[in-house]
Amino acid sequence: MKQNRPNYEDFPLKSYDKIRYRDTDRQGHVNNALFSTFLETGRTELLYVNMRLNPENASFVIANKNLDLLSEIQWPGIVEIGTAIRRIGNSSVSLFQGLYQNGKLVALADTVIVQMNEKTRKPQPLSVETREELKQYLVENKFEKERN
Repeated sequence: MKQNRPNYEDFPLKSYDKIRYRDTDRQGHVNNALFSTFLETGRTELLYVNMRLNPENASFVIANKNLDLLSEIQWPGIVEIGTAIRRIGNSSVSLFQGLYQNGKLVALADTVIVQMNEKTRKPQPLSVETREELKQYLVENKFEKERN
């Protein structure tokens, strides 16, 4: 399957991170490990800044992450982070994110996060209120994968 190439403007949540010199590696570009840090910025802005989804005795954990590295990121500058929700499950949320530099798509990621009860360490169903809050970022069928 081939992924549609979304534009940054297509995402309902937009954020950014500043690239630091220390983010670069021996090849002179941003180290690939930092791509996950940039994705975390978008995720945490969705979950904790915009909505403050912090249910009592629960937290969100990553269950799965698929990251396609498409291009290098160079210092100096910023990385723009687009975040959307593909699906809201019983206790999980499927996120879709794009990373951009200077208007160019540099990475795509699909991440599944699960709300976990901190005492039992088991999935905890999302509340009706949480589901309603998350729906504003839902982009059903907008970023679907195409068959080659």
